[in-house]
Amino acid sequence: MEGTAQSSILLGDILNSRRRRTFVGRRVERELVRAGLESGDPQLSVLFLHGPGGIGKTTLLDEFAEIAAETGASVVRLDGRDIPPSPSAVLAALGEAVDVPDTGVIAREEERLCVLIDTYEVLAPIDEWVRTQLLPRLPATALTVIAARTPPSSEWRSDAAWSELLRVVSLRNLTPQESREFLRAVAVPPPLHERICRATHGHPLALALLADVASRGGEVAADPLTPDLMGELMQRFIAVVPSPAHRRALEVCALARVTTEALLRDALGLEDAHEMFGWLRQLSFVDAGPEGLAPHDMARDVIDADLRWRDLDAYTDVFHRVCRHIRHSLLSCTGREQQRMIFDLKFVFRNLPGILSPVDWESWGRHYPEPASPADRETIVEFTRLHEGAEAAAIAAAWFECQPDGFYIVRRPDGAPRGFFGLIDLSLASAEDLASDPGAAAAWQFARGHSPPRTGETVTQTRFVVDLDTYQDPSPTMNAIPIITMQRYLCTPGLSWDFLTLAEPDRWNEYFAVADLPRAEGADFEVGVRTYGLFAHDFRRVPVDAWLERVTERALSESPSAPLRPTPDLLVLSQPEFEQAVRQALHDWHRPDLLRRNPLMRTRVVCDRSDGEPDVAELDCVLRDAVDSLADNPRDDKLLRAVDRTYLRPAGTQEAAARVLGVPFSTYRRHLTQGVARIVSWLWDRDVYGHP
Repeated sequence: MEGTAQSSILLGDILNSRRRRTFVGRRVERELVRAGLESGDPQLSVLFLHGPGGIGKTTLLDEFAEIAAETGASVVRLDGRDIPPSPSAVLAALGEAVDVPDTGVIAREEERLCVLIDTYEVLAPIDEWVRTQLLPRLPATALTVIAARTPPSSEWRSDAAWSELLRVVSLRNLTPQESREFLRAVAVPPPLHERICRATHGHPLALALLADVASRGGEVAADPLTPDLMGELMQRFIAVVPSPAHRRALEVCALARVTTEALLRDALGLEDAHEMFGWLRQLSFVDAGPEGLAPHDMARDVIDADLRWRDLDAYTDVFHRVCRHIRHSLLSCTGREQQRMIFDLKFVFRNLPGILSPVDWESWGRHYPEPASPADRETIVEFTRLHEGAEAAAIAAAWFECQPDGFYIVRRPDGAPRGFFGLIDLSLASAEDLASDPGAAAAWQFARGHSPPRTGETVTQTRFVVDLDTYQDPSPTMNAIPIITMQRYLCTPGLSWDFLTLAEPDRWNEYFAVADLPRAEGADFEVGVRTYGLFAHDFRRVPVDAWLERVTERALSESPSAPLRPTPDLLVLSQPEFEQAVRQALHDWHRPDLLRRNPLMRTRVVCDRSDGEPDVAELDCVLRDAVDSLADNPRDDKLLRAVDRTYLRPAGTQEAAARVLGVPFSTYRRHLTQGVARIVSWLWDRDVYGHP
């Protein structure tokens, strides 16, 4: 019977017991929640906790959940990290725990309800909806606890109706007595208590980290804790991890937005990362969420800064490994999932020193663009008129009529439009369309004047960018541009030129030069009272992968705007020039000295085969693959044999080749002409569209 009773104990109960045993402090907050839940006539409806990362907000919510359970209340937990900031997503998450009717009281059958909302700063875009629509639908006896990094908005305090029902608490560090109580609870040797208390000043996360260091046998810093010295704290923690591989796993986890076993396998070069993932998962400052593991923000930033300061070469290596995994993942997904991966890719760059950027990191990743509908036409025209004038609004309306699929709306949490941007395909535009828009005409003329698009190639332009609140300053609308443009780079066959149109272009010259979208000199234009500039990139000369490598190298350099080591751009040949180069290469196949000077050596079809500067061997392989393609169809065997006896194993003269093949000379010439044309076409497709 004893064995049966013992086996009925749940692991969750043991974990909760251990958490309660090591929880210290926050007496006032705990009593406030208990009184609010036990009172028959509650005077507290919302407790709003705020404080910096690592101050213990989530741990305190765990404690509140236990208190609520003890009082018989039903507990519902929501976390802003797991929920998109939209009313529908919040209601859906709430509906997993309680009844959420379309209208009326939520959880009407619950006798007492305790709602705990963590990481509320992520839900800030819908703060007004939470305050004015969601919370008023809860039962009057419900208690809601909100935990955020930032204090509540002024609307909470200025609303007289909330004055008696809202309590705001700023969480502070633990007192010295509470800190020592925690250290005793986690069995840190008493001789270290005063040193740790002095080093941490009672910061809960720092206490947990130093306690972890002490329990692993590492030395504890005696210096007082400041933000600058958090690097020293984490450096000492990293020094006592089980192995260098574990330390590298921790660094990967710090750089990536979320860490999965797949990411660890790629970044660490492991066949199986399960053990390493499990080790990260049990660390006191790493949280497990629906998408993977994520360290506390303070710990993440400290590890990032410490590695960059301590070993820049290692930082660069980890950075590249994380980016390559995300870039590879980009190729295997589409739609919203691909947009999320683009967000993850840019997230890796967030802490690098840089220059003026159009990114609003506070809202980054919280607003996703959606295709504009016909009903959005008037919004697009009106937003353009407000910020750019009537003439620009008429141009936007005309493009919306021609290419409505190129327009995207960025919405506020309540569904109202926040901004829009318009992407147009210049290669589909008529001469009249181009002539009626100075911006499109400037882009098209620049492309044709510098490296004309070839047949089948696409020229694109981000023609309009308007955020209602900030116009073209950093905003959620500006954040959405790289998400859609990156998808365009990845998914547009035959993309040649891409242009970005911005007003007041001088202020963005340095940023977009670093991003390898330099200012298109001489292409500025005016519409109404505004002057616009174009930022351009030719993806035939520097394809997407090479472009990302360039941007990464610049971002990692100590001087991002300084010139990089010279790298040759790809040569963009017209179709007649390309055909002539192929014919010359076939003629010179057995003359490496001549092949080395062939224009094909600098084209995409050859350079894509090489990790560095291509040599004649790459051109030889490309030519052989092109000839081998004739063998894919048995009916082309006669063409293959004609090419073989003329270029691969030349018979001396064409007449001799015809005799070796046993066909009339005119027949041989026809087969050779058809074979060479097929080879040229095969190579041209790969030069324009890349390797399949």
